[in-house]
Amino acid sequence: MDQRLLYLSHADVVSAGLNMHDVIRLLEIAFVEKGEGRVEMPPKHGIHPGGGDNFIHAMPAYIPAMNSAGVKWVSGFPENHRRGLPYISGLLILNDPESALPTSVMDCQWITAMRTAAASAVSARWLARPESSVLGVLGCGVQGRANTEALSTLFALRKVLAYEVEPGAAQAFSQEISAALNLEVRVVSTPREAVTGCDLIVTAGPFLKTPHATIRPGWMDEGAFASLVDVDSYWHPQALKEIDKFCTDDVPQLRHFQSLGYLQDIPPIYADLGDLVTGKKPGRQTAQERTMACNLGLALGDMAVATAVYQRAVEKGLGTWLPL
Repeated sequence: MDQRLLYLSHADVVSAGLNMHDVIRLLEIAFVEKGEGRVEMPPKHGIHPGGGDNFIHAMPAYIPAMNSAGVKWVSGFPENHRRGLPYISGLLILNDPESALPTSVMDCQWITAMRTAAASAVSARWLARPESSVLGVLGCGVQGRANTEALSTLFALRKVLAYEVEPGAAQAFSQEISAALNLEVRVVSTPREAVTGCDLIVTAGPFLKTPHATIRPGWMDEGAFASLVDVDSYWHPQALKEIDKFCTDDVPQLRHFQSLGYLQDIPPIYADLGDLVTGKKPGRQTAQERTMACNLGLALGDMAVATAVYQRAVEKGLGTWLPL
């Protein structure tokens, strides 16, 4: 029997042709499976070369309904930008659920960006006001861009307010998003301008064990929704205490992160995303609630998207077949 696997580069993964609508749909299916207890997924574990906030995580998951099994080996090194390298990098391995043989190895940057942003959008579907139209983005890198695309897929955005500490990054974000999504983007000079007056808020800096706590109490309006892509790095503990419903993508994983020193001063957890998408717990119930999703990134999202990427790549003849 010919045993081989398909290697997919970053360009191959992008060329497979999934869009944000596709990724959001795949994430919703995966979270329904999780909510019904039909996913096997231990919390991510890893190593921390160089110390500080560096990490390399192993993230396995099995979703029987999607015939998807595999693991992602992904890193986040906050100082990589000084080397001209991406903050997030890594590889993803898919396995055949029947034989366990590897079927594909692929770059994971695009998948990580898209599924992370899609999880924000899925959370917002249940936690944000449907008429939300003003988005504040704090952190204008890969996740700032991807989250803006994801939220614009589900909400009729009319304005984006962009804040970034890195010189020039917010301006580049503004030009790219304006052109790609036909949105009005205004670069703001203070972080509060990207919080107060916004219906939707995304904080998308690096994961930090010690939050810089830029966002202060009183900044977030009643009725707003926030997605914490960077755990609680941007948020002052007193600002978090104003939240009416604090949700996450996976409670065991959040508890594991707390054991590593992150998320030390957060509100009680109201629900995980599987509870919301299956209707086991209601999402937003009043127009005044301040709601928040602290999604830490789940392997189930990676595997759901990677399986679809692999199938499209085979159909299109993308990638390089390698012998096992």
